Amino acid sequence: MIHRPHVDWFALAPIDALLAAAAIALLAAVLVPRRTRRTTGAAVCALGYATAFGFAIALYVRSPHGTGVVADALHRDRFTALAQIFVAGAGLLATGVSLRERMRDDHVAEYYALLAAAGSGMAFFVASNNLMTLFLGLEWLSISLYILCALDRDLIGGLEAGLKYLIVGSFGSAVLLFGSALVYGETGHLDFAGINSVHHSSLAVFGLAMLIAGLGFKSSAAPFHMWTPDVYEGAPTPVTAFMAAATKTVALVVMLRVLTTAFGQDARLWTVAVAVIAVASLTIGNLAALVQRNVKRMLAYSSISHAGFMLIAIAANNALGARALLYYLIPYAAMSIGAFAVVAARERELSVPVTFENLAGFGWERPLLGVAMWTFMFGFAGFPLTGGFVGKFYAFSAAYRHGWTWLVIVGVVATLVSLYYYLGVVRAMFMRRPEELQLAPVGGSPPRETVLQAVVVACVVVTVGSFFAVQPLIDLAKHASHALPF
Repeated sequence: MIHRPHVDWFALAPIDALLAAAAIALLAAVLVPRRTRRTTGAAVCALGYATAFGFAIALYVRSPHGTGVVADALHRDRFTALAQIFVAGAGLLATGVSLRERMRDDHVAEYYALLAAAGSGMAFFVASNNLMTLFLGLEWLSISLYILCALDRDLIGGLEAGLKYLIVGSFGSAVLLFGSALVYGETGHLDFAGINSVHHSSLAVFGLAMLIAGLGFKSSAAPFHMWTPDVYEGAPTPVTAFMAAATKTVALVVMLRVLTTAFGQDARLWTVAVAVIAVASLTIGNLAALVQRNVKRMLAYSSISHAGFMLIAIAANNALGARALLYYLIPYAAMSIGAFAVVAARERELSVPVTFENLAGFGWERPLLGVAMWTFMFGFAGFPLTGGFVGKFYAFSAAYRHGWTWLVIVGVVATLVSLYYYLGVVRAMFMRRPEELQLAPVGGSPPRETVLQAVVVACVVVTVGSFFAVQPLIDLAKHASHALPF
């Protein structure tokens, strides 16, 4: 008689909900008439993410104590559930941004199937409890994103973005897999707790370095960021929004769990390594963003910079740092999706890439989107009345508690540098001189997109609301971080 491990289906519910949505969207690609495939695929994908969001909330409430799932291959706890809430929320908003994206109806249902499949892979990835499921989850989400980047054949640069992401992403996955093999060969364990229970020699430390590098590729941290600007610019803007919010979220959350759970005894090494990567990300991201004129490329380098701020929280290696990271991800994900949604709206108006030049006057033409973009830029810069201010403050506080005042100074200087390009977007939208503005195209204003505007408003609410609802959100992050061994 074959012994089968007990399966906690409730713990797998967010993953299964998104898998079911992906399967139904694929069926819609062949069973539903072409004229209704877009709305059917979007509705199914949105329903899948909404269902996963509800299941993840229920898991958070009903998982006060961590337990293993499927022979301890996955972990059920509030840390996993909160990360799955982030993924489901980002996916739901990205689906709304995608609804009116200009793409052929030939493969539009497949687009939503892949969007749901990527979300299910992320939900699986953040639940991983050993090196095997870690790699499987990484490949699951990555393959879906590779195809999403190149799915729109009419998009200039889309195929190039998909190919670059495939090559560089595959290299990053190979580095992570090789590092996992070294760690397993040295320790004889795949599970994180087992790895930490064995003394680590130089071979395991080398494997640790490769794991950090592999996760650094996915989180767009320097010097593993080389794919980010080209892929963000070339991919469909809703896909870019989803990657900027969800992919970075899961990569950083998993990095925090792996480093603290599997390599706690090597903290003296990886804290310094992560701090150096954070400084490199802040430096490269901010300096490169200063000279960008394409808004998507500027936001890409901005995401590299924000990876540096969040890595400061990880490098602190304390409970405050874990709470800072989990809190920071909430406004950051909202600001990223909201900013790219505004870019998508401008792209659909002009049918050309969005630059600082053709943003001129946009704030007066579209007051709602203009004010929203203004809010997102101020949030990225860390201004008060946005969650970005509190997120940076908590990350700096964690580093200060660790005793790294120098890292706080680097972060503050990077924030000051970022004001130039964030406020440059605001200037372009609201403060260009009349002689710099170009005549609008004949035919009147394009129709307003109700769903996209609703997504933007939701992102503004989260960005500003996270400033005023700090304590409840910090409490959520605090309860989730109890799953980690601080």
